[in-house]
Amino acid sequence: MSFNILLVDDSAVMREIIKKTLRLSGIPLGELLEGANGKEGLELLNNNWVDLVIADINMPVMDGEEMLDAMKKDENLKDIPVLVVSTEGSESRIERLKAKGVRFLRKPFSPEKLRDEIYDLLGVNYHEQRADDF
Repeated sequence: MSFNILLVDDSAVMREIIKKTLRLSGIPLGELLEGANGKEGLELLNNNWVDLVIADINMPVMDGEEMLDAMKKDENLKDIPVLVVSTEGSESRIERLKAKGVRFLRKPFSPEKLRDEIYDLLGVNYHEQRADDF
């Protein structure tokens, strides 16, 4: 089983780092879609099958929190798991995001930490996934 993942971050460099980290993590990847802001992310979500969204918070045009709010209002998007990956330091904002049902991972992170968060979010047992690979 492979996962289609949408990366939404205004930094092309950070999207490349996350893509490389995803590949290093051993997660079976399908399509990796990319958006530079929440508006682009929503357009991609409406036109593609996505298993998981990895999003930054602070972006121009539409930030990650606004994108998340729009997803929660859309019947077709509301149940897609979201992992927010950010340098955000505001504990109140982090708690507000978690209350909306998202996971939060602070940058920088290791491939293993990213993998573990994604597998936990998607309900995949890492050890079973590894056994399926062989």
